[in-house]
Amino acid sequence: MIVTLLTDFGTADYFVAAMKGVILSLQPRAMVVDVTHEIPPQDVRGGAFTLLAAYGSFPAGTIHVCVVDPGVGSARRPILVSAGEHFFVGPDNGVFGYVYDAEPRVRVFHLTNEWFFRHPVSATFHGRDVFAPVAGALAAGTQPASLGQEIHDFRRLDPLRPVRGEGNTWEGTILHVDRFGNCVTNLSRAEMPEEEVAQRLRIRVNGEEVRSVRRFYTEGDGEAGKVFAIWGSAGFLELSANRDSAARILGVRAGDPLTAEAG
Repeated sequence: MIVTLLTDFGTADYFVAAMKGVILSLQPRAMVVDVTHEIPPQDVRGGAFTLLAAYGSFPAGTIHVCVVDPGVGSARRPILVSAGEHFFVGPDNGVFGYVYDAEPRVRVFHLTNEWFFRHPVSATFHGRDVFAPVAGALAAGTQPASLGQEIHDFRRLDPLRPVRGEGNTWEGTILHVDRFGNCVTNLSRAEMPEEEVAQRLRIRVNGEEVRSVRRFYTEGDGEAGKVFAIWGSAGFLELSANRDSAARILGVRAGDPLTAEAG
């Protein structure tokens, strides 16, 4: 059984190791895979995007533990999500919001059966004391219904899809800025036919306009510092700059709005 970990904990402290220890104590045969522990602190949307981009690469039955949890110890609920033949364990704060948008069938369980928790439960470390033991129990064969009650009022994020305007226009947003400064938008092939994008595209963001579309990063004149659009590996249109940071050039960050026109 594969268990993935995605957190904003970093790797300088004991937090990630403690979670792995709990999981392996309950299911020694589990394969624990680190997605990343470098989500910016408390960046729920950043965690949601990274989870969306990563989980589909894993086989059915994988358990994904996602702990980006600024509300730890508060009234926010711990949950288990069953969607797309995967399981997701973490806080009910929207971190699974893009999974909800991507999967047609979703079941969500409020984790109320404290028998499966590690005791005493720390008010500041549910990753170790709630989410890791639940993941270990799932890996050992426990059924979701044994862990809590199904709920329907789970927390979502703003819709992942851009808002369609008149003609071939969209109101979108910057979902994520990666370590290279590439700006991942929420414009996907589902909304924007690739042929129309290739023929004519205008993206306006922060007072700047991007018109060039490339197939790869060094296509054409390869001019450094020139921002262009490119279809990224996560399936979204990205704003990039050859040998430079598009985010820096455009002066944008995750969450900033944009408009697009194609065709």
